[in-house]
Amino acid sequence: MEEGSLRCDANVSIRPVGSQTLGTKTELKNLNSFRFLQKALEYEIGRQTRLLQQGGTVTQETRLWNTTEQRTFPMRSKEEAHDYRYFPEPDLPPLVVDVDWQHEIRADMPELPEEKKQRFVDEYSIPAYDAGVLTTTRALADFFEETAARSRNPKAASNWIMGDLLRDLKEFNLDIESSPISPSQLAELIGCIVSKEVSGKMAKDIFEAMFREKKPARQVIREKGLKQITDPDAITTVIEEVLAGNPGILEQYRGGKKATFGFFVGQVMKATKGQANPRMVNELLRKRLDG
Repeated sequence: MEEGSLRCDANVSIRPVGSQTLGTKTELKNLNSFRFLQKALEYEIGRQTRLLQQGGTVTQETRLWNTTEQRTFPMRSKEEAHDYRYFPEPDLPPLVVDVDWQHEIRADMPELPEEKKQRFVDEYSIPAYDAGVLTTTRALADFFEETAARSRNPKAASNWIMGDLLRDLKEFNLDIESSPISPSQLAELIGCIVSKEVSGKMAKDIFEAMFREKKPARQVIREKGLKQITDPDAITTVIEEVLAGNPGILEQYRGGKKATFGFFVGQVMKATKGQANPRMVNELLRKRLDG
């Protein structure tokens, strides 16, 4: 294949709808491209179908593909198994596998990918697609499970791993075992979001700093001053400053142009460098303007 050459064989046998057994097979020999393979298969399926529909029988044989005539033709007949030189291997005695030993081996086997995928769906209530991605490798599955256990938030763990973490690992050509962010550190970041120490938008910036600077979430929050503002009085003070600084737009809002509400939200978030709790900003601003 690396030289641009290809040789392959293909076996074709068909069966009528409702039949439980396949019919007699033919072997297509020495196909040298995927295009010819496709055409030869399509032709041979059609040939056998027509033959059976006309009451004929398919002969077990080897056939070749004629690229000029766009059809298969017989190369040699192999009607019986002995024509293929099938014979038992005399030096291999029968192998009897003890049932108890089978059970012992099965009990020692690790959880297989399909089983793990289904368990993730059932146990963590995440979509099958997420579970499929997270069970691509055992290391990735273990990373998710530890993050989910520590954060007690499986869906958030899944979202962060499948989105931001895998994206950055790919960008820096790293595997999950070499991740600069550990499961415990990612769980800590998720906890900061749940406790409303930081907003979801702020968490994105914190994650990037964690990944590149190899620091835990709270250290990044402390060093960069990214803690979310949740004090109603502090947010109200900023709201008053924004309204006082934009009297014309405030007049437009009071005149019925309600779309300017978004402008005030944006200005409050800008004044707080994105650190004000967005939900509180909306609630307090709405109360101030419409109350």
